[in-house]
Amino acid sequence: MPKSIIQYWNPLLPESKRHWMPIEGMEDFAEELTLAIDEVSGDYTRLTKFKPGADTTTFGPKSHSYPEEILILEGRLYDGAFNKWLEAGEYASRPPGEIHGPFKTETGCLVLEISYPSQSVSE
Repeated sequence: MPKSIIQYWNPLLPESKRHWMPIEGMEDFAEELTLAIDEVSGDYTRLTKFKPGADTTTFGPKSHSYPEEILILEGRLYDGAFNKWLEAGEYASRPPGEIHGPFKTETGCLVLEISYPSQSVSE
């Protein structure tokens, strides 16, 4: 089954705010909006918005058994696993099992994430 399709809408407009959902456990500083998902494979495209001052240090680093791609659209995000500030325009293609995070941002950050659970491998 292909990913769901919604044509030509702007998830960043104020009237789209109702589509954004708080991320469980991080309700005070991060929210997400799934743009497209394949309900069978689990592959998805999502926006994640970190509010100014967000810090996921208490959650520690994480990894996935599947590859994912990220693109920083706005702001900047610190990735503790790489001791690196990711600026707007920076892209990463993460292989399965790659450690990333914890994350923090002073100014806020908007991230486009494309994830491929259908390509999971044993870690």
